[in-house]
Amino acid sequence: MAQNVNPFFEQQTASTVKESDLSRKPQSDSHAVTKRLHKELMTLMMAPDKSISAFPEGENLFKWIGTINGPKDSVYETLKFKLSFQFPNSYPYTAPVVKFITPCFHPNVDTNGNICLDILKDKWSALYDVRTILLSIQALLGEPNVDSPLNALAAESWPKKDEYKKYVKDMYKEV
Repeated sequence: MAQNVNPFFEQQTASTVKESDLSRKPQSDSHAVTKRLHKELMTLMMAPDKSISAFPEGENLFKWIGTINGPKDSVYETLKFKLSFQFPNSYPYTAPVVKFITPCFHPNVDTNGNICLDILKDKWSALYDVRTILLSIQALLGEPNVDSPLNALAAESWPKKDEYKKYVKDMYKEV
């Protein structure tokens, strides 16, 4: 079976599915997701990289708040950004919904905080985890894909680094 296939959604014929199996799958699926999220939390807490972090928001293990520092040698270098994570019951077979909470002027981030990043969409793999997502977003800050912008103004401004950096710094001061 492929690694990106959720075994709980494997196609079965109606005659092979028992009523009791249908009622158990969501519970065992939720338990597997909870177990995976606990493991990812421990991995993040033990990681030596302090430029990224993420923790559950309150008691809900399916909602997290992540933090990334702007990458070194980028216009975002001294800045810190908060992100929200919403994990579906089908995680890790389905990507979480990740959005910037902190306003971020960037070619691949829209004004609502939505992020255009292939690993959060069509290139998602069950092998990815919260750490991978945070590191990928951090890398995206320093190296945007201006050919696929969500924010056209940021994409047009990107080549003018000095102006861009000033705009970002001014915007961040207002937050």
